[in-house]
Amino acid sequence: MATDTGPKRLGTPLDSETVASLRVGDELVIDGVIWGVRDATLIRFFDEGRRVPADLRGGIFLHTAPSVRRRPDSGFDPVSVGTTTSMRMDRFTRSCLAELGIAAIVGKGGLSDESSAAFREHNGVYLSIVGGAASVQTEQIEQIEDVFWPDLMPECLWKFRVRDFGPLFVTMDSTGASSYRMVGEQAEARLAAAYRALGIEVSDE
Repeated sequence: MATDTGPKRLGTPLDSETVASLRVGDELVIDGVIWGVRDATLIRFFDEGRRVPADLRGGIFLHTAPSVRRRPDSGFDPVSVGTTTSMRMDRFTRSCLAELGIAAIVGKGGLSDESSAAFREHNGVYLSIVGGAASVQTEQIEQIEDVFWPDLMPECLWKFRVRDFGPLFVTMDSTGASSYRMVGEQAEARLAAAYRALGIEVSDE
């Protein structure tokens, strides 16, 4: 729910109407389940064609390879759950949305224009998290409810139960808007203006 004084609070799984209502610049916090994934998880999903006995539709993927502590009962407690750079997993975005039904991806650094097109076509969003905030993120994880493919440790598929997870910022939305593209275009325009002020001719080629 949106408020005038704070971020929108969303629960998982996300429904299609909620995802479609989000716009670049919105600030969010998440309650519920998010799924930790990394390169090896996604390779197993899509390059190896394997699936897990879990319903991921409307889910949120967090790009992470967490540090965890194993409990005597064979469960896990989070030690440090930082977020990794997303671009290395860019090629999987469309499949995450189209094949798994994922509604949102959380990471750092943004994704490509191809991923932006996939978010538009499949009604998804990319959510950026503040870098260097692993200690805060870890405190927002109430429980590790499950782990799939532990042989990939720490790049397993993690089921995290979270509360007040964020702040997150919508930086790519389902309309095709991308704050990364906007920033790039603004930077190019300012650079061109600076060159013109110096009397430097710049080719468009």
